[in-house]
Amino acid sequence: MKTGTEQLAVYQGQFGEFIITPNDRTEVIIYRLGLCLAAFNFAIATLLVLIVGEQPWVLNLLSLLFVMFSVGLGISLATIHIYLRPLHRLLQVFWMIGTITALIIAWRSSDPLALFVYNHPSTLFGIGFTFAALTGIFFKEAFCFNRLETKFLTLLVPSLLLGHLTGILPVRIKAVFLASWGLLFIIFGFRKAIQAIPPDIGDKSVFTYLEQQRSISSSS
Repeated sequence: MKTGTEQLAVYQGQFGEFIITPNDRTEVIIYRLGLCLAAFNFAIATLLVLIVGEQPWVLNLLSLLFVMFSVGLGISLATIHIYLRPLHRLLQVFWMIGTITALIIAWRSSDPLALFVYNHPSTLFGIGFTFAALTGIFFKEAFCFNRLETKFLTLLVPSLLLGHLTGILPVRIKAVFLASWGLLFIIFGFRKAIQAIPPDIGDKSVFTYLEQQRSISSSS
């Protein structure tokens, strides 16, 4: 099959043959750019927190870095390829809840966002959904590609958040967890950037099959 003069490769999937279009590749590139944007801003924020500390300019900059992190995560969640549509939608809803909570906190609080969240761990019941969505991506990548860094991140992120929420983690342990999160996230983003594109698209015959099943269910 051809698009212009380009010959598109035909892949054999579980439920039949499929091709990968330029649009599929563009979606993967956008997904990875979103991840890299999120990882870069999170890593910069982590360095500032651990090295500079609670300087007023740092706290204000953290709010901007969180916005860029959240935008990158939202882009990735809009373009990620997940076979189970309900799971995909759930992660997007998680991101939306976390984003709305962050906006409400930023609007109503006189303190910078990061400082308010740190001093009020209960806010993680809202803004923590953003990181639950991120953990969902880590879990998907660990399951699909057996990535070591995402296996650690899938456990590390909720451990740090729950540890802060319950107050059982010492400050030094939280700092180690945060530094590990930032480092592993950057490693993950770099490895995604150089990974071959087709594996991120997945088996399109599965998407087609599931869509057919949904059409049959809705018409019956």
